[in-house]
Amino acid sequence: MSIKNSDWVAQINRMPGDLFFRVYGTVTVANPGIVPTLVLSPLQDKSFNLSLDLELEDSGEITLQVETEKAVTYKSPGNSNVSGVSIFFEGKLLHHIKEVTITH
Repeated sequence: MSIKNSDWVAQINRMPGDLFFRVYGTVTVANPGIVPTLVLSPLQDKSFNLSLDLELEDSGEITLQVETEKAVTYKSPGNSNVSGVSIFFEGKLLHHIKEVTITH
């Protein structure tokens, strides 16, 4: 199954008092009752590249069967040195973010 996705951003925030790493983007799901989440992949390599899995969970709500764009975010507190992010869906590479934005 392929999934439409867009607008991926990876950000390291180094502002004093609010250190975090965040990835966010947009995915298109089959109906508004599906909730997308990004979770840390159990398999990580030894580089500074981070692997995340996109998971889709059905909320159980009764909804219309209409494709819906939904925002999805992964956030981790603390300092980070991530240099790239690979996002996987059902074991296949969905998207790779090569450039990580750093805010000071």
